[in-house]
Amino acid sequence: MNDILLLKPGELFLKGLNKRFFEEKLMNNLRRRLKHVGRYEVSCRQSTFYVEARDDESDLDDALEAAKQVFGFATVTRAAACEKDKDVIAQKAIEYLRDDMRSVSTFKVETKRGDKRFPLTSIELSQYVGGLLAEAYPNARAEMHDPELTVHLEVREMAAYVHAKPQPGAGGMPVGSNGSAVTLLSGGIDSPVSTYLIAKRGVRLVPVHFFSFPYTSELAKEKVISLAKLLEPYTGRMTLQIVPFTHIQEEIRRLCPEEYFTLIMRRFMMRIAEDIAKHNDCKAIVTGENLGQVASQTMEAMASTQSVIDLPVLQPLVGMDKTDIIAHARKIGTFETSILPYEDCCTVFTPRHPKTRPTVAEVAEAESVMDIDGLVQEAIAGIERIKIGYEC
Repeated sequence: MNDILLLKPGELFLKGLNKRFFEEKLMNNLRRRLKHVGRYEVSCRQSTFYVEARDDESDLDDALEAAKQVFGFATVTRAAACEKDKDVIAQKAIEYLRDDMRSVSTFKVETKRGDKRFPLTSIELSQYVGGLLAEAYPNARAEMHDPELTVHLEVREMAAYVHAKPQPGAGGMPVGSNGSAVTLLSGGIDSPVSTYLIAKRGVRLVPVHFFSFPYTSELAKEKVISLAKLLEPYTGRMTLQIVPFTHIQEEIRRLCPEEYFTLIMRRFMMRIAEDIAKHNDCKAIVTGENLGQVASQTMEAMASTQSVIDLPVLQPLVGMDKTDIIAHARKIGTFETSILPYEDCCTVFTPRHPKTRPTVAEVAEAESVMDIDGLVQEAIAGIERIKIGYEC
């Protein structure tokens, strides 16, 4: 038998009667992700997902790396499959784990017996295989409490499997299992991380970027497209909506008090995002706001920007330290792109002394001189849509 990948879901075990729905979402997401790297057979039995290469050109290591980016899996493991016979299992463990066993001084064997027809109990099989491993590798002794290596045996419906060192999966829930949302994607550090974290909760995302050419350059737009492409392995396919925002910002500068520039700008963003959400069956708006990080992210400021919409606003970063956000950005590979020196529209026309504790009524009065509906509809009519991840 050939090597195989064993993928174990995490939170899906808590879903009870709805578990099948979540498993089907996870299966579809996994198959779509693996299309990028080769030809694989994917199946699910006893709440474990199996991935097998269909041809010699399809590398299981490539499949493993791809599977680690699919939300919903707690662990991803490359394993050796063999017949469900105690001696065959022991010999497979001796051969397959040769390098691991030679590099450690202590080990233990853990067995999961999904097939209850197998004649040995889990403890009996662990003891049997552990004894033969100790004979084959006298440098390693059995240690039950704190071993350097844990040898995993699984006796399942179709075969037995031998492996060591399961790798952590992406965790979370399958993308698409918790509905859809619009995510505001700037060129900074925060918004890609907030997008990633909400996708991890099973939300399919429609990214929206506000673009103010010529005040922001084409390079700034390309930067955001690059960020969306870096997120796509986790989020799945997306259509990036690039909203022309120049006229709105110029009108805000021309007509409104300077201290309210950023707040009014963000209120326009929320209105446009809600319209996009309604046309894409999205039930929420995601932002990268972090409480107290800048003047527009006080409680009062956030209340004033959110008061113009009815949809809930999800803020996964609201209580995080900047160091935590940067650590996440490095982990998912967006940090180096986010710090490229191309400004986004939020840095255009920044007020010298922004209002930090506004009331909703004050901001509404400040923007009342504008043709709000007309400007919103003009921006929506000019949206550029770019498909991300549609090559398959």
